[in-house]
Amino acid sequence: MAHLLVVESWVGSMSRLLPRAIREGGHEFTFLTRDLHHYLRSAPEGTAHPLLAARNVLTAETNDVEALLPEAERLHGALGFDAVVTSCDYYLPTVARIAARLGLPGPTPGSVEDACRKDRTRRVLGEAGVPGPRFAVCADRAAAEGAARELGFPLVVKPVDLCAGMYVRRVDDARELADACRAIADFPLNARGQTRAPVLLLEELLDGPEVSVETVSFDGRTRVVGVTDKSLGGAPAFVETGHMFPAALAPDDAAAARDTAVRAVQALGLDSVVAHTEIRLTAAGPRVVEVNPRPAGNRITELIRHVTGLDLAAVCVDVALGRTPDLRRRDTGLRSAAVGFLVPDTAGTLESIEGADRVRAEPPVLEVRFAEPGRAVRVAGSNNEYLGHVMAGDAEGFGARARVESLLSGLRPRVSVR
Repeated sequence: MAHLLVVESWVGSMSRLLPRAIREGGHEFTFLTRDLHHYLRSAPEGTAHPLLAARNVLTAETNDVEALLPEAERLHGALGFDAVVTSCDYYLPTVARIAARLGLPGPTPGSVEDACRKDRTRRVLGEAGVPGPRFAVCADRAAAEGAARELGFPLVVKPVDLCAGMYVRRVDDARELADACRAIADFPLNARGQTRAPVLLLEELLDGPEVSVETVSFDGRTRVVGVTDKSLGGAPAFVETGHMFPAALAPDDAAAARDTAVRAVQALGLDSVVAHTEIRLTAAGPRVVEVNPRPAGNRITELIRHVTGLDLAAVCVDVALGRTPDLRRRDTGLRSAAVGFLVPDTAGTLESIEGADRVRAEPPVLEVRFAEPGRAVRVAGSNNEYLGHVMAGDAEGFGARARVESLLSGLRPRVSVR
């Protein structure tokens, strides 16, 4: 039995998948957080948050890395850890530094920091010759306006250190660029209270469908688990409206995506990680959108488990422990699995979701979850505003997406406008 230190977490699906993977692996964990109430508030009514099943629940200022490192050393001396993990992007660099400080397995801190900062990722991949969009890193709005004149519209504007598509916007002219830059500047702290870098990233708008490549890197070798497709909506934002695994791609496109993702992971020097690399399949070939040094979110990890039997959360635990992961697949009876998200386009208060009972009664649905009436609703500008999702599989081929889209088409959120 191993003992893992879990430093913070998302409060969505991975906050359940990671503790489950640790428990099913025969291990235990200590949970370390700066704000325990953040997790208590997110627990379903009448249940405890899965992270609170830890052997120990401890508090420390996880946003102050320099103070946290000696504290982690002290805890390690008292409790003895075999690995350090997190499911929250904002703490991936912190976890890498703790593991290095304690002499535990894990990716190098520099490689994780490069992957978690979109501007640094662009520079590293560009120097390595891994294809991506033309881009400019801008210190402020004035620099962005100058860079836009060089790159030419349409462009994509991004913060360099946020997740879930937050404040990522397509801009078609100088006015839209100014508005996007202002919105990013008006969000100086991330969701965990960390001060954000005031840097802006401008990129050319890429054509073609977007996919993600799920990989596992261990002992210097990167292996591809598969390619997941993605549907997008919410323009001018880039809101993920659904995924299917595996992606229904031509063999050459799938091979090109896999090769590009492996090159990106290796260029960043990532090892001992499960990674989620997003790629646009443009007319000129694959282009890297971003590299995330953690298992895929937005239910993709669950889709993969339904189709292949592989639990990437468990693989993440194995590589964190320095153990060779078992990537053998098993027959699950499904050839594909897909998820579709209920994306709000009206702000107000949720009164009901018409058609929800019918969808819940439809076989064979893998998972159905909807927001409860009374919830405050915002027009989706990122992947954080969903009103629910539907997940379904197909035993014959790539029919899972069509099945999910059919189910979603019968849903009607009723929102009372403020």
